[in-house]
Amino acid sequence: MNVGDRVRLLTGTEEGIVTRLLDSELVEVAIDNDFTIPVLRREVVVVAQEEGKNFDRTAPDYGPGQTPGKSANASKKDKSKSQLKPGGAPKPPQPSLQEALAAVASSGAGVAKPAGTPPVGKQAPAAKGLFLALVHQSPELLGVTLINNTEADVLYTYGEATSTRPYRALAADKLGPKASTRPLSFLHLKDFETWPAVIFQLLPTRLNGDAAYELLTKRQAFKASTFYSSQRPAPVIQKDAYLFQLDEKAAAAIAPEQLAQETPAPAPAPTKPAGIDAAALKAQLSGDAPARPAAVVAAATPAPAAPVVAPPHEFDLHLEALRPDNKEELSNTAILRLQLDAFEDALSRALATNMHEIVFIHGMGNGVLRKEIHRQLSRNKDIKFFEDARKEKFGFGATLVRLK
Repeated sequence: MNVGDRVRLLTGTEEGIVTRLLDSELVEVAIDNDFTIPVLRREVVVVAQEEGKNFDRTAPDYGPGQTPGKSANASKKDKSKSQLKPGGAPKPPQPSLQEALAAVASSGAGVAKPAGTPPVGKQAPAAKGLFLALVHQSPELLGVTLINNTEADVLYTYGEATSTRPYRALAADKLGPKASTRPLSFLHLKDFETWPAVIFQLLPTRLNGDAAYELLTKRQAFKASTFYSSQRPAPVIQKDAYLFQLDEKAAAAIAPEQLAQETPAPAPAPTKPAGIDAAALKAQLSGDAPARPAAVVAAATPAPAAPVVAPPHEFDLHLEALRPDNKEELSNTAILRLQLDAFEDALSRALATNMHEIVFIHGMGNGVLRKEIHRQLSRNKDIKFFEDARKEKFGFGATLVRLK
């Protein structure tokens, strides 16, 4: 299962796109391209490409002139009806006003062309270089794509950086000339304020070439003031995208004489034996002190470990209880990760302090948190058993855990 795969939930009929791989057991899925939820891998199945072909259920594809938010999934039958006359013959498309004026001007009918205006229907050639393109997969979901509009191969790595995690590597591969990658990750427009910065490392290479190049590193953050004005036709894929050039400064070629120079290995720094009093040892060797074992420097006393505090008997995993002063908007994935971390910490402290039982209040919701807690408890050898807590008090929103 990879990012970008279309999957179906085993417990329902909903379908979506895998937008992130959260860990070995959890993935993030965009359902109906509207909202994202964390789902266990074993509860989704990849939709085969043959199914989409046989049932004509292709993914939305925004062509030139289409705008997200309008119908982009019109079936071939509907399209064919809109292009046929009542008699069955295809209706030729009506020329636009600009095309009509251009046709009159080219025929010399007395209409002058403005100087420097390109012919109607022809676009300027796409710029050469490497581009980051955010391409609409749906009206709200964007795919992060790397475009190589050069004549050389490019070795690349892709990662993301957030305020809580400086770097996370997500992809690495080689991209051929005049080609583009599949979506490396997905970004949701509703989470624009919390988007991570994307980091690319790029190394142009040419088989049997006569030059080596320096590594390009580009960090791209997104601001609303410049993001929405960056939408334009993207080279190679021929689609409208939010486009950012990654090699404004082309990779510099390394001179052959620099490649011939060997970097000298750094000399190892002299080290003294750990724990030996150098002054006492010198005095013994010079005969100024009686022969006795060299004084050993006392090792620093480690700070005592903080005592483990037992968690409360009823541990509430709701976000309001874990972060009562929280004011920032967190995604469903971030909330789930916060709750699971708190659950693991409370369980380990309960075991360390020899508690007999503990109740985890997880609520009803969509059941993802409850299933993940039960999965971890079933694999823990220190758990005697677990069951739904007092239903008259918690309903099905809490789990009682008995510890060995």
